[in-house]
Amino acid sequence: MDDPHFDVVIIGAGQAGPTLATSLAKAGRNVALVERKDVGGSCVNFGCTPTKAVIASARVAHLARRAGEFGLRIPTVEVDYRAVLERARQIVLNSRKGLESWLEGTKNLSLLRGHARFEGRDSNGFRLRVGEARISAQQVVLNTGTRSLIPPIEGLKNIGFLHAGNWLDAPELPRRLVIIGGGYIGLEMAQFYRRMGSEVVVLESAEQVAGSEDPDLASALQKLLESEGIEFHLNTRVEKVESSAGHIKVTASRKSGASSVEATQIFVATGRQANTDDLGLETVGVNASNHGIVEPDKRLSTNVRGIWVAGDIRGGPMFTHTAWDDYRIIESQIIGDGSRTLERVVPYAVFTDPQLGRVGITEQQARKAGRKVKIGRFDLARNGKANEVGETSGFIKVVVDAQSDRLLGAAVLANEGAELVHIYIDLMNARAPFKVIRDAVFIHPTLAEALQSAVAAVAERSQTIEEMAHR
Repeated sequence: MDDPHFDVVIIGAGQAGPTLATSLAKAGRNVALVERKDVGGSCVNFGCTPTKAVIASARVAHLARRAGEFGLRIPTVEVDYRAVLERARQIVLNSRKGLESWLEGTKNLSLLRGHARFEGRDSNGFRLRVGEARISAQQVVLNTGTRSLIPPIEGLKNIGFLHAGNWLDAPELPRRLVIIGGGYIGLEMAQFYRRMGSEVVVLESAEQVAGSEDPDLASALQKLLESEGIEFHLNTRVEKVESSAGHIKVTASRKSGASSVEATQIFVATGRQANTDDLGLETVGVNASNHGIVEPDKRLSTNVRGIWVAGDIRGGPMFTHTAWDDYRIIESQIIGDGSRTLERVVPYAVFTDPQLGRVGITEQQARKAGRKVKIGRFDLARNGKANEVGETSGFIKVVVDAQSDRLLGAAVLANEGAELVHIYIDLMNARAPFKVIRDAVFIHPTLAEALQSAVAAVAERSQTIEEMAHR
């Protein structure tokens, strides 16, 4: 019997995979979606879905502790950590089951379980092995995602450390947690564990947390987290980890010399590694970087015609929403008019509390690129709604091109900042000048008014500079 042949095989059922598979199947293509573990990828199974679920629980606990600020009395706040995790797991399970049901009910779509690997190509197209079975395909989409990058720290592999992929399976709340890495994952999880009741220490090798942000924003975010009792050590590189009788000693190097931190558990948040090291890419000639990234052209085609790439392994922004948009780009190439490309406005958010909603480039990036810019800034403490709901922490910062008056980037560090930033996203996609927001009528009282105030500050600051120049 001949091996099963498909028009398109998609390897990986993360964010881009299921939507692309069902779209192609509904268009009449014979499609196979291959997944070696759980459908939904990192987002559904251990990333976006469960982390935002537990962060929601942590926020409720935090608000309960602040009840006195609102004229309420809540004598004690008790955290049932296992119940918090169980709630998150149930949401994950429901999401996964719904996704599986959708896929299994789609005509022309086969959901194959097992690890997929290229074995070469012939007249039928690309040959692949899925588990013990062999299949072939005319076109293949690589959507295998990433996993936690574990640094070669002496002694680390000898302890049962936590990371982005396994934290949900650890039933006990750490008494004292050391987080290695002050990036977005590290900051979100630091606040979660602290609000659950852990002592938390963050060790970061760079000069600031959230390394891709402007220093003023990174500093503000760090201070907000420090106000909740999270301890930070910057310019600190972890050299060695030792465990004895349930206690962990973390030895690190700093400019001032060696230091050590005690912990009962470690969370490693030092980046992501591409899942491309066992795909057999060499058998079909697909190029990958030393870090496993498969860099495509602007239409997500690899260097081998008929092989596409989606999601984190294509390099660039590693977000669930960019992976979802990757599906639309590839769909456009295979069954559409080919017009969609990687030329897009990419926003993101850090789900600390307050949240950081971000889009475009930072002030630092703009100035480094030689752009002439105008900056607008507005503190949430000056917004009426923020004061009324007791959420005055944070600020909004916009970066505007001085010649075109178009928005180059924005940061919204505020309550619901991930939602609020979409106003700026729409402005950038419309390629409209910032005055569109400045001159609009916004509802009062709202947090969104602060977005208008930030762009109004651009004109005010520009005018002030002009007035000063003519004195």
